[in-house]
Amino acid sequence: MGEVKSATRTYGAIILSMIFWSLSFIWFKMANQTFRPITIVFIRLVFSVILLSLFLFLTKSFVKIRKEDRKLFVMLATFEPFCYFLGESFGLTYVSATVASVLISTIPVVATLGAMVIFKERLKAINYAGIIISFIGVLVFIINKNGTLSFNIRGLVLLMIAVISASGYNLTLSRLVGRYSPVFIVNVQNIIGAILFLPFFLFFDLHHFLDTTFSFRHFIPIIELSVFASCGAFILFAYSVGNMGITKANVFSNCIPVFTALFSFILMGDKLTFQNIAGMAIVITGLLLSQMNGQHKKTDEALILTGKTA
Repeated sequence: MGEVKSATRTYGAIILSMIFWSLSFIWFKMANQTFRPITIVFIRLVFSVILLSLFLFLTKSFVKIRKEDRKLFVMLATFEPFCYFLGESFGLTYVSATVASVLISTIPVVATLGAMVIFKERLKAINYAGIIISFIGVLVFIINKNGTLSFNIRGLVLLMIAVISASGYNLTLSRLVGRYSPVFIVNVQNIIGAILFLPFFLFFDLHHFLDTTFSFRHFIPIIELSVFASCGAFILFAYSVGNMGITKANVFSNCIPVFTALFSFILMGDKLTFQNIAGMAIVITGLLLSQMNGQHKKTDEALILTGKTA
């Protein structure tokens, strides 16, 4: 009975974390109706830093950062959340939550390519096939029958910047994993990220923020992003990784576009064509194949956080 309860908690935690991350795309779209992207990201980071710092304090998990790792943490935060959130947040102003989740879901594929080039990792044939299939799925999802793009090109470019940033984050993170706890790493990078976003918020968005007429309900999507996506989902995911292992846990990440499409349909009235559904299925199939025992443990551990601190 004890094993059954443990397995139930583990799988419940991993599924709940995927639901929270899939909803993050929708919560952002809701918040964007009142606030600008930089405002949303900055407030979200501040909230998440407060919550994660409290968690680390209560669990006595604060540690001193080694001198040689300080530059790595700055690089880490520059890639994600700074560049990643800029690409994702502004990209979401041009495309639907579902489209964004499909493109963001290709992060493991791009990160795998980066590891192959930088770390000279050797992949299996099935992994290469998965990479190709995944990108074909993206093309099926976003290109019309006449060869034109069915979605805003600016949004697609911005989201690809987020994907590339997350891949750079992955390669940097691989040098820190094992030295610090995942929650501590996320908290430090969010602190640095908030500092990086502060001048942009003050210069570009502060006037608009102060002039905006809003009530507490307008802050609810940002609070949901901070509490459930940036903190709760990550802690649940880290808990699941500790119980089921990295590879099995990462497979569940492929459910995020599906959940996002479902919640977008229920909450925002978004519609999906048969072509979109087919493209999504191809992307997820490619992702599964690209991650099948083709990467070294070091890279797999780094993928715990890549694209999931959003």
